[in-house]
Amino acid sequence: MRKTAIMLCCVCAVCAGAATRDITLGEAIATARAGSVDAAVALNELKTAYWEYRTFRADLLPEVNLEATLPSYRKNYSSYQLEDGTYTFVRNNVLQMAGNLSVQQNIWLTGGTLSLTTSLDYLKQLDGERFNRFMSVPVALTLSQPIFGTNHTKWRRRIEPVRYEEAKASFMSATEQVAMRAVDYFFGLLMAKENLATARQNLSNSEKLYLVAVAKRDMGQISENDLLQLQLNLLTARSTLTDAESNYKAGMFQLRSFLGLDEDVDLVPILPESTPGVDVDYDDVLAKALERNAFARNIRRRQLEADYEVAMAKGDMRQITLFAQVGFTGTSERFSGAYDPLKDNQVVEIGFKIPLLDWGKRRGRVKVAESNREVVSSRLRQEEINFRQDIFMLVERFNNQRQQLGIASEADTIARRRYHTNVETFMIGKISTLDLNDSQSRKDASRQDYINQLFLYWYYYYQLRGLTLWDYASDSSIDSDIEAIVK
Repeated sequence: MRKTAIMLCCVCAVCAGAATRDITLGEAIATARAGSVDAAVALNELKTAYWEYRTFRADLLPEVNLEATLPSYRKNYSSYQLEDGTYTFVRNNVLQMAGNLSVQQNIWLTGGTLSLTTSLDYLKQLDGERFNRFMSVPVALTLSQPIFGTNHTKWRRRIEPVRYEEAKASFMSATEQVAMRAVDYFFGLLMAKENLATARQNLSNSEKLYLVAVAKRDMGQISENDLLQLQLNLLTARSTLTDAESNYKAGMFQLRSFLGLDEDVDLVPILPESTPGVDVDYDDVLAKALERNAFARNIRRRQLEADYEVAMAKGDMRQITLFAQVGFTGTSERFSGAYDPLKDNQVVEIGFKIPLLDWGKRRGRVKVAESNREVVSSRLRQEEINFRQDIFMLVERFNNQRQQLGIASEADTIARRRYHTNVETFMIGKISTLDLNDSQSRKDASRQDYINQLFLYWYYYYQLRGLTLWDYASDSSIDSDIEAIVK
């Protein structure tokens, strides 16, 4: 008696240590979106795309730079060429300081660079004829412009916004994919729970029926074969219960791990009582997907990148660069004299590099880039055909699933009623064990089919949401404040 009491206390302590929590499908999805590893990965990918886009936008704005050397001291020998062409070494002992403040702006239209600069240099000779020297450039306007080359700024302005829109749409679709995985794990645990409950009920019924059959056999009302069949049913029920308990624990671990919950929480999935009563149209789904899904932006970006590769290959066939600088400069032994009077400071350079004989290398690169563009275009056309086909099939499956779910629900109800009726009929000896076994198998299969059809409905529903980024239950778009999410 004392040992029994101790065992009961231990069992109570274990049960008290495990917290049981009911969880609905909506709660599982919300928890997955907030705390799952997949959601964290999607968020970090969005942050990367956001800061890459911010960096691109910053490249389009004026850049202010300050460069300074404070100070530079040199006491060494350096080579010096005399008037007769010979070289000698001279002793240096100088102190130098320099400062340069510049504002640089990329020119979107032409792909060049325009900068405005002001600078001041100071030199102090410490040996021999000691002196100070200042040189100023109060203002200098500099233009560096490639001619006939690739305007990288223009291409980036076309590609990067599309890439960022693609990343935002991908993030929203990724959150729906997280929901799809949550649906998968939730219904996996729900199916395991239903199978466990069914296995327990079947074991209880098998034990009762076996005891009744033993009594009937003693009275000669059933055959030895029927009794042995019920005994086998009892053993099978015990084996099935063991498997069901193992599968339930595995399903619990999977869902709990995906949601990021502690291992001491026992989740009890609640069967969804209702489904969104929506019907979808292929043309409407396709229009929303092409407008909002990352696929359309991905197609556009890859086509632009292929065009960009061709433009770069053509731009590399010849290189001509214009460099021009206008401004003022002054030099003096005094600081104020370096700014008065000032003289013109002008530089104009035109450099070019044109291949005279490269054996068709550069033209070959252009042909390769153009061929690659054609390959990309062909692949994109095929991907778009596949995309439309996948949407058509999904719409058909989803619209058909409501009818399948209704049929499965009705079949589940009928199968359970038939089984309970057959149990009562068997008790009074009106049917055989074969009929009883058949009704039990049909009952179990109908219940599993109903859960599976319910899972498919919700899976297709969130798959539609992920493709269209549209909430069909509320008939509204799925949007997020990206700025608030990434900060």
